[in-house]
Amino acid sequence: MDWYSIVKFLHVLSAILWVGGGFTLMVLAVRADRAGNIEGMLQAMRATGELGNRFFAPMSMLTLAFGLIMCGFWVGFSDLWILIGLAGYATTFCIGMFIFKPTADRMAGMIAKDGVTPAALAQGQRILNAARIDYSVMLVIIADMVLKPTLNDVTILGCMALVLTTGIALALGGTRRLVPSAA
Repeated sequence: MDWYSIVKFLHVLSAILWVGGGFTLMVLAVRADRAGNIEGMLQAMRATGELGNRFFAPMSMLTLAFGLIMCGFWVGFSDLWILIGLAGYATTFCIGMFIFKPTADRMAGMIAKDGVTPAALAQGQRILNAARIDYSVMLVIIADMVLKPTLNDVTILGCMALVLTTGIALALGGTRRLVPSAA
């Protein structure tokens, strides 16, 4: 076994843990949302918040670091698929830092102060909507890493654009407004 194979394995492993774990939590939140299960959605949001800095951020950083090592030593940075992957990573990083984290912190503060209110649930909906976009970007990154498209691969690039468009459409119209029950 050579160094490239080891670094590639670590890159793929960290990506699986990062993307797979987050995707599972998003699916749980979407299912809870569709069922009108406020407590289930809050549990998924709490888990996402708790794991964000402790697990997802380190796994995403390891994914990036191992990818950069592979590019720096073996692959280079000029291929379209590398550029798409880096742009996708930057997008998910920004969604995490500028939407997920502050919104989750705001939601947790609102719940701690006033309990589960419609305003707090609206913050949860915002996270869920951003997750739909985030995971459409991640799906594009995964396809990009596997298929390695060039400018000549119009069908693949078109499908990637369709996935992004679908994620945005789901984010704009995919959630209901949950209302806490009067207890």
